[in-house]
Amino acid sequence: MKKQMVGSSLLIAFGMFIGVLLISNFSPSSIGDIFASTKKFGADKAPVTQSEAMKALNNAFTNASEAVLPSVVSIEVTSTRKITKGQEFFEFFRPRGGDSEEENLVKGNGSGVFISSDGYIVTNNHVIDGAKEIKVTTYDKRTYKATLVGADPLTDLAVIKLDGGSNFPAVHFADINSVKVGEWVMAVGNPLGLTSTVTTGIVSAIGRGQLGMSRSSYSVEYYIQTDAAINPGNSGGGLFDMNGSLTGINTAIATSTGNYIGYGFAIPVDLVKSVIDDLIDDGEINRGYIGVSIKSVRDEVVAKALGLDEVYGVLVESILKGSAAEDAGIEAGDVLLELEGEKLYSSGELQSRIAQKRAGDKVDVLILRDGKKINKTVKLRARDEDEKGFADNSDSEAETGVGKNSPVNFDKLGFKVEKLTDKIKKEYDTENGVLITEVKRFSAASDRGLFPNGVIVEADRKEVNNTRDLKDIIADKKPGDAMLIKVKYPEVTRIIAIQIPESEG
Repeated sequence: MKKQMVGSSLLIAFGMFIGVLLISNFSPSSIGDIFASTKKFGADKAPVTQSEAMKALNNAFTNASEAVLPSVVSIEVTSTRKITKGQEFFEFFRPRGGDSEEENLVKGNGSGVFISSDGYIVTNNHVIDGAKEIKVTTYDKRTYKATLVGADPLTDLAVIKLDGGSNFPAVHFADINSVKVGEWVMAVGNPLGLTSTVTTGIVSAIGRGQLGMSRSSYSVEYYIQTDAAINPGNSGGGLFDMNGSLTGINTAIATSTGNYIGYGFAIPVDLVKSVIDDLIDDGEINRGYIGVSIKSVRDEVVAKALGLDEVYGVLVESILKGSAAEDAGIEAGDVLLELEGEKLYSSGELQSRIAQKRAGDKVDVLILRDGKKINKTVKLRARDEDEKGFADNSDSEAETGVGKNSPVNFDKLGFKVEKLTDKIKKEYDTENGVLITEVKRFSAASDRGLFPNGVIVEADRKEVNNTRDLKDIIADKKPGDAMLIKVKYPEVTRIIAIQIPESEG
């Protein structure tokens, strides 16, 4: 018993000694260190101190993102549509479910942008095409039903209106003339079902066209190209500059996988404003048309053949009968150099600028014809007034004769021609010309866009009545000369520039 009392007394005394020792020699933090882990995680400070310039850049991105996110909405559409194979190459609306080979009821997600405080939203036509029901979810997670106001398939734009609500955060529209290649931009939308997503990049190009997104020759393709990441579901979302101003509506991506691989395309804000004005006013587009089939003067060979000192302008390949262009005296083979005093550099630019005009508007154009510059005034017409078919501009009777229509092989250029049969003349609606029967792969002719089964009706602005005519015209050219060849196909007429090789004929 005594031993137990002695042991207890010793333990109590030892405890008191340790307590006095701790109080007199250790701070509270030291006491914590005794019980804390001796292993330390992480460094004491960041390895890099941000420069003031980097801090300013980060602030610019965060400020712009916070400002524009509430203006972009998520759109869910229930629609009946036919999903065709290959459609995903450019369109990036995100359908879910349904059969790719037949019409079915499907749901899909896209994006949209508030353009007014009372609930008007701009999006892509392909987002709402065939819609049975449209639901919109705003940035603050409120959901509304929406009604279609109007759509324009030729620019792939549409306007919808929320049923209810007010004081929505409308975007500010940028001045398209201030948008420059190389400047920072942000793509805002709802890609792959990820709502309110911001990606950044630069403006990679302006005026990108000829993407083949639509089969209609009236479609307007004149885009802002960006490397900001955009994916299925971004359709109809906004492309914003660092001021938070809307520069364009995201509409397509270039891809072989269906998802982002580097570049996207946005409809420029000036065209967006023009289209939404018409859609909200009338529910439809009162667009004016010149009535021409055109292509860009795309390189030095074409420019040289046309007599131009620099590569610019838009070549008129054919004219619609009874069109505004025909009334104004514009002819196939003319080059449209300027529209209202500003140079034209591509067919897409001409289409975009004309698309912002209305039927009845007058536009001044400067054309080049046979080396002379001529001013013309064109009064634009609505499209349905011009759908009478293209004029063939080749009414002369074909000259025939023994030995004049033997097959000719232009070996250096890489194509063969032979005389027209009565069946071809009727099918192609022409009385003169020669039939292209073969074009060699990777030849000069192939590189310039010449294809078999076309009828050459003119060469170097001279009518071609037989194979000898074409042979003589080419033989008169010196090596390095360029000339224009007018070729008719069943549905379209093309004007092609080709350069004469070192020897031919």
